[in-house]
Amino acid sequence: MLKKFSMLALAGLLALPAVAGAGATGAVVTQDDLEAKVDVLTRQLMELKAQMEAMKEEQVVLKEDQEDFVEDYEEKAEEWDLASRFKFYGDFRARMDNYSGDLVTAPMTNAAAVMAGGGLVAPEFGDDKMENDTMFTNRFRLNMRVKATENVEFKGRLSMYKTWGTNTLPPNLTQFSYPSFDGTNSREPSDSSLRVERAFVNWNNIGGQPIWFSIGRRPTTDGPAAQLRLGMDVDERMATPTPYMDWPFDGASLGYAYSNLFGIDNWPGRVRFCYGRGFENGLQYNDTSSDLNDTDFGGISWDIYRKGDRFAYIQSFMVFNAFSFPEFDDSDLNDSFGGFMMPMYGTADRQNVGDLLHTSAVYQDKWKNLNFFVSGGWSRTLPDDDTGMFNDWLGAVGAMQGGPAYSPNTDDEDGYNIWVGTRYDMDNLGLKLGLEYNYGSKYWIGMTPGHDDLYSAKLGTRGDVYEAYLIWDLPTGEAISKYAKTFIRLGYQHYEYDYSGGTDWNIKPYDLDKSEGDQYGMFVPTLEKADQIYLTFEAFF
Repeated sequence: MLKKFSMLALAGLLALPAVAGAGATGAVVTQDDLEAKVDVLTRQLMELKAQMEAMKEEQVVLKEDQEDFVEDYEEKAEEWDLASRFKFYGDFRARMDNYSGDLVTAPMTNAAAVMAGGGLVAPEFGDDKMENDTMFTNRFRLNMRVKATENVEFKGRLSMYKTWGTNTLPPNLTQFSYPSFDGTNSREPSDSSLRVERAFVNWNNIGGQPIWFSIGRRPTTDGPAAQLRLGMDVDERMATPTPYMDWPFDGASLGYAYSNLFGIDNWPGRVRFCYGRGFENGLQYNDTSSDLNDTDFGGISWDIYRKGDRFAYIQSFMVFNAFSFPEFDDSDLNDSFGGFMMPMYGTADRQNVGDLLHTSAVYQDKWKNLNFFVSGGWSRTLPDDDTGMFNDWLGAVGAMQGGPAYSPNTDDEDGYNIWVGTRYDMDNLGLKLGLEYNYGSKYWIGMTPGHDDLYSAKLGTRGDVYEAYLIWDLPTGEAISKYAKTFIRLGYQHYEYDYSGGTDWNIKPYDLDKSEGDQYGMFVPTLEKADQIYLTFEAFF
């Protein structure tokens, strides 16, 4: 009733002008006319109300759609943010090698028969060469970086390194007279599998200080100054240590970075203490018959000065409880040593032979377009009294044949190496020309099982190595990423060996200019010189 009265009142108000007009014209407005107008207004108000309700529903739906859109966007943004933490970059290399090496003398096909016959006999001489006219390899490496938290970052590298035409490891690669083991993993051609070359976590900014801790499989291959001949710039170091410690291993480090050394302004660098395991002895029986310990590394790695193109570095480490040889079976022996007898490896149990001290340093810089470096290394063996190191195997063979009594070499033996190089960059032509030379002394030990020289580590050579190379940066258009490089590398290496061995601390380095070198070469393939030509096509992305 109240509602109708209100509507009638409203209608009355609306009708006043009409009544006044009617008075003026003489027309009369009846009650029925007023009620009809009220009904019309009521219907119009109801329609308006319905339209408003519909608009509200549309707004609710629109709001829900907007909320769903925002929620989906936030979820996708979060997923994108999680995915964007991962940084992937890598490189691919196709390489061709031509290799020819001259042996000291032709090895005998059955050294055991010679010893059983009561003396050394002259072998049948051939052309005394080891050759491979063409060997092709593919290498693919994928790097990854991802942050777990603000100060914790993971870094890794997967690597596939394969020889064309075979899915197995060709014999005598990477280390002459030494089998494949953990220190050569992913660094020598094998099959098409992806292997973990690097995988470690860095905890940075510890306690708000420039201190970090790192643990995992270490980035200890292709260190400075090797990046020059590998096509990188001076400051694009691919690893921390020098190639004198070119050995993939698992370990940890604790480091400190500084910007002013000894109060000298603008003198940046960093120092870290490193530990690693070179050999795991496994589960041992607790008795006196087992005396094999783990082989561990421990030392200091110091970037004395590190800024731009200038880099000064020194490292010093100890090898504790060095193993006589890595684990391998008879098939490994035959595959790795080409069927020749290798005394003191396969004929005795694996054992610890002593400790080793190793120190090296490198300085590299750039003047205008000329890159240059000088590096040096020193090694010292600290043998155990019962096993010795650098033992005279020929003397042991002679004792077996009734000669003078044999005793292991327990003297500390010092070796050294020098390595110099330069590279001139012709940026306008996209060309780089490089020259390198290195020399190793009689007792020098290069810790280089992970080298990138295919057959024989040049920095492990006891003698001279000369190398010349040319790099051509290909005109392939604008770089898509900061990692992008495409180039061809052509190089030549010439080896002149003075002494046998190079990465081995078990057997005496025999002078290849003396009869002892010929005698040793009868039993073990021993090179006196070698030539290698390589050609690569490389793309970094």
